[in-house]
Amino acid sequence: MSFKTPITIKEAISNIYSTKYLLPAIQRELVWDVERIERLFDSLMRGYPIGSFLFWKVEKDKKDDYQFYEFIRKYHERESRHNPKANLAGEGDITAILDGQQRLTSLYIGLKGTYASKLLYRRRNDSSAFPERELYLNLLSESESDDKKYDFRLLTKQESAYRDDKTYWFKVGEILEFDEDDPVQLNEYLIENELNTCKFAGSCLFKLHRVIHKDPLINYFEEDAQDIEKVLNIFIRINSGGMILSYSDMLLSIATSQWVEKDAREEIINFVDEINEMGDGFDFDKDFVLKSSLVLCDFSDIAFKVKNFKKDRMLKIEKKWDYISDALRLAVLLIASFGFNYRTLVSNYAVIPIAYYLLRKGIPSNFVQSSNYEDDRRTIKRWLIIALLKQIFGGQPDNVLRPIRSVIQDNTGKFPLEEIKDNLKGTPKSMKVDEEEIKNLLSLRYGQRYTFLVLSLLYPTLDYRNQFHQDHIFPKSFFSSSKKLTNKGIAQESHEFYLENYNYIGNIQLLEGIPNQEKLNMDFKKWFEKANPDDQSKRENRARHYIPDMGLSFGNFEEFFNKREELILKKLKEILID
Repeated sequence: MSFKTPITIKEAISNIYSTKYLLPAIQRELVWDVERIERLFDSLMRGYPIGSFLFWKVEKDKKDDYQFYEFIRKYHERESRHNPKANLAGEGDITAILDGQQRLTSLYIGLKGTYASKLLYRRRNDSSAFPERELYLNLLSESESDDKKYDFRLLTKQESAYRDDKTYWFKVGEILEFDEDDPVQLNEYLIENELNTCKFAGSCLFKLHRVIHKDPLINYFEEDAQDIEKVLNIFIRINSGGMILSYSDMLLSIATSQWVEKDAREEIINFVDEINEMGDGFDFDKDFVLKSSLVLCDFSDIAFKVKNFKKDRMLKIEKKWDYISDALRLAVLLIASFGFNYRTLVSNYAVIPIAYYLLRKGIPSNFVQSSNYEDDRRTIKRWLIIALLKQIFGGQPDNVLRPIRSVIQDNTGKFPLEEIKDNLKGTPKSMKVDEEEIKNLLSLRYGQRYTFLVLSLLYPTLDYRNQFHQDHIFPKSFFSSSKKLTNKGIAQESHEFYLENYNYIGNIQLLEGIPNQEKLNMDFKKWFEKANPDDQSKRENRARHYIPDMGLSFGNFEEFFNKREELILKKLKEILID
């Protein structure tokens, strides 16, 4: 590795534009937001160092061994978040960026590209929610922000057209159109736009010109080793202190270079996007898909190691990719039908055994809907909830995935819940639940991720195609203060109990969206009478929601809460204790 003669930002931008600079598949995609891009340009103008870069010179006879991607030029949060695959048809060497991708991408977007992110509170399916923005510099006044001097902003064309005595937006990319050695053009621009009397405007424009065209600000080292193991080692070292880098990003590069008919990176990234859009949305990532691939291909070693991503294994994953993706897709659809989403699925790895089971079963397309699989679905759901409650996938998930896979291999007739529990019995990953653990579940509070798991056990027959909310039985607004309790006739000595317990599971039920809106802030006794006008519906509601047979006035909250906890505890023991 050697230090090279620094280059200007204009030279770097030119190299990106001509695809001389590319990104190896080990690089993650653009993650910098608007503020970081604006601050980068402010740092350049203020003479602050922006760090050194590390480039990798890939010789022409080696470049086909790996997959490379172009820089994002027009970033769009919904439509264009992924780097396009590079065409390596040229005969020369290429330069891959090992360190500095985010900075170089931000420089390119600021000077030649666009940035479109979603407006707050707007729907993702609304195209107008993603306005295209370009980088501008205010030539008439400094930034009002405490941590910036120069007022760089990513603006729409409409926003950039605004003018007043303190505002003139100069499109930063236009600085590239000025000659490198002709300051006359800068003066002519200032005169033509009536900015020549403003000292700050002239200072800004000339400084921006110098920063982009003249100053050699891109200081870089170049690595010329062609051994991927060494390059990965370097990459891991330089990224360990920066933004968190998933090991799967590196392994995906190897897989991408070894697949023959498909592009591993594109297939996996697109698949992750697809399954994350299912149901109410999930938060799966490349790690999940790569780990699933190792498990579903029945490899004995499923650890994230370079040796486990050798060519023979990668070709097997490619050959089975359609089956792997179909099984995972069906598994995610299934857990979405159970009511899970990114907030309540506390371990993504818990989906892998379900996918493996569905794969061994032949990936039945009607598994989620058909009555033929109703018992199987119920068993899978119970296993999933217990596995998540017991957090068996925490720590070293491979130590759980392997034995569970082994059990499923021998039991494809039905999901082997009891066999899995027996296999894990006596291990640190045991699924056995004792009475003390069940009592602790009662301390779960409204909105916590594990609260949904317990409520799912208590409401086993709900159709989660409808939206269900966690609902305070006695409305939360009734417990806002001691003064509010006093106004409702609650004795002072009871205030502490009311204020400490209203948010626990003893006062929480699952309710469909519309009834929940109708019940909002309504006295529970009045709502109960209105929603259940006859004795039979009252009995059914009490049974369904574990409502004790007693008076339901707000003054009885303490008795109600304690008796409901007893009903919930009894039911959980029936479900969870063998």
